[in-house]
Amino acid sequence: METVEEPWFSSGLRFKCTGCGKCCTGSPGYVFLSEDDTERLARHFGMEIEAFQKKYTRLVDGQSALLDRPGSGDCVFLKDKQCTAYEARPVQCSTFPWWIQNLRNPEDWDEAAVRCEGINHPDAPLVHSIHIHEQCLTYLDNLIQQNFNS
Repeated sequence: METVEEPWFSSGLRFKCTGCGKCCTGSPGYVFLSEDDTERLARHFGMEIEAFQKKYTRLVDGQSALLDRPGSGDCVFLKDKQCTAYEARPVQCSTFPWWIQNLRNPEDWDEAAVRCEGINHPDAPLVHSIHIHEQCLTYLDNLIQQNFNS
């Protein structure tokens, strides 16, 4: 019988969101939306889905993505370093930093920490590997919905 190798982060990782807003600002990037994300955000803002999409999204390579604030690389929902849609934020946002590309190895985790002060923060609690796995699966499920459900 083959043994399953434990991930390098099996003893957990330290993370605490500091509310700095850096993950929502600056460098170019996209927040891609699943249908569930779009519906949840539209409800949060009390809008019809079509009106929400017209006001807050754009198509990027055939996928719906949030707009940036005009004249910046900041998320359209970021105001005073706070997310105005926090309770309804997209899965891509709510699962950060538990993305596969940040967890492949310790070097990728440390590279993500350069951009996110909450990763390995001295006051951060230890996040157990089971929670990390759950967040990865949620992120992956969302990617599948974005790419294979039309």
